[in-house]
Amino acid sequence: MVKMASDKGSYIIVGAGVFGVSTAYHLIQKYPDASVTLIDRDAFDAESRVAASWDWNKVVRADYDDIVYCQLGLEAQDVFKSDPLWKPYFHETGIYWICRSEYAQDVIDNYKKLGRNADLSAVPVDEARKMYGGLFDDADYTGVKEVLVNRTSGWAAAGDCLRAITRKALELGVKYVTAEVATLQFDDRGRCYGVKTATGETLAASHVILCTGAFTPKLLEFSAESSGLTDLRAGQRILAGGIATGMTRLDDQTYKRFAAMPVGVQGYTVKTGPFIGSLPPTAERELKWWGQTIFKNTHEVLPGRHISMPPPEPDYAQWAVPKRLKEDIRYANDVFYGSKGANWKLEKHRICWDAFTTSSDFIISPHSAADGLYVATCGSFHGWKFFPVLGKYVIQMLEGSMSPKLAEKWAWNRERPDPSLNADWPRAEMKDLLDPVGPSKL
Repeated sequence: MVKMASDKGSYIIVGAGVFGVSTAYHLIQKYPDASVTLIDRDAFDAESRVAASWDWNKVVRADYDDIVYCQLGLEAQDVFKSDPLWKPYFHETGIYWICRSEYAQDVIDNYKKLGRNADLSAVPVDEARKMYGGLFDDADYTGVKEVLVNRTSGWAAAGDCLRAITRKALELGVKYVTAEVATLQFDDRGRCYGVKTATGETLAASHVILCTGAFTPKLLEFSAESSGLTDLRAGQRILAGGIATGMTRLDDQTYKRFAAMPVGVQGYTVKTGPFIGSLPPTAERELKWWGQTIFKNTHEVLPGRHISMPPPEPDYAQWAVPKRLKEDIRYANDVFYGSKGANWKLEKHRICWDAFTTSSDFIISPHSAADGLYVATCGSFHGWKFFPVLGKYVIQMLEGSMSPKLAEKWAWNRERPDPSLNADWPRAEMKDLLDPVGPSKL
C-alpha cells in the first residue's frame, strides 16, 4: 500500500536528529499547508535513541577557525539566547580551549571579521591555570601555546531540546512515523518518490530528504542494489564513524566546586589526533567526557561491497562499550583534571555514531543521481550546535536560493581534501578495539 502525501508540496524527512527535525520545523513554519513527515526508527520521546543528536548534553559554540561555521554558530547562538522555545536548554558557561596551534587567534580574528563583540581572549597558560578556581590546574599543557577563553559559549541539554523542538513541530502539523526505512523508491524515470519501510509499507512524497547520519551509506547501498541506480552510493563522500562518551556522578561537595565550570577542550594537532572535551555537570551532577579515538566499522554490506556502518543491533549496540574505549574516557579525565578526578567512578559509557566527510563539512545538497532526492547530513560530531538554523539552509538548498559559497561547500559532488589533513577523521577500526573473546569452555 502506498501512502501519498498532500499535493500542496510534500516532504518525507528520513531521520529525526537535528538535521531532520530542524528541517521539518522550518518547513512547517514556512509552508503551514505542506505535508511534512518525519520518519525515524525510534520514537522521538524514546528513553534511548541511536541518533547522534540524542544525548544528555552537547557543546554550543562559535569558536571555529573556519569562518563559515563561526558565522553559523553565532547565528544559532543568537536563537538559543533569545527565542523562548530554545532558551531554556542553553547554558552559557563559557569554554576553556587548550590550544596547541594558532586556533585561539584564528577564532578571535573570525569574530573581528564578522563584527561580533564577545568576552573572549587568548590567555597565557600560567594565567589560565588560575582561572575558574584552578579547576584545570592539573590539566595536560604539554605543547600548549595559549588557552582560548570565550565566556559566551556553553552547552545545551541536547536530548531535552531535541524532544521539545520535535514536539513543537508536531503541534504545527508535522507527522511523525516510527519505522525503519529499508530502501528508497524510484519511478520508471529514476525519480525518487518515497521510501519503503522494513515492514513493506511505502510512503510517497515529492521531496525525500535524507537526514540519516551514520545510516546514510548503508541505506544508499541497499537502495542502489534494489533500484539498479549504482550512482546512488555514497562512495568516498561519507564515512560512518563512532566515538565513546562517559560520565561520572559528582558528590555534593565536588558538584559545588564544578557546577560553574566552563566546557573544557583539549585541542590537538593532526599529528596527535582529535580534540577531547569535557562538559559541565548537569542538574543530576553528571559530568561528561568524549574520548580521542574516533573509529570506523568496516563490513561487507552486500556481496563485494564494503562500507563503514554502525553495528547491526537495533540500538547500534551503543551501550556495549569495550574496555579499550572506557580507558579512552579515563584518559580524557586525566588530561583535564589529573589528581582531582583520580578517584571518580566513570560510568554511563555510550558509543555515539555520526556521518563524516573528509573536510568535516556538512552535505546539504540535491543528490545528483535522482531527482526528488536530497541529502542533509554529515554532522561529523560537530553539527548539533547548529540545530536552530540547519533547517533554514536546507530550505534554501531545496529552493535553489543557497549562496554559491555554501552550495559549493556542502555539495554532494565536490572536490574533497585528503582525510590525513583532518584530525577528527575516523582512523581506527572498531574490530581492533573490541574486548578479546575468551576460548570456548566446551
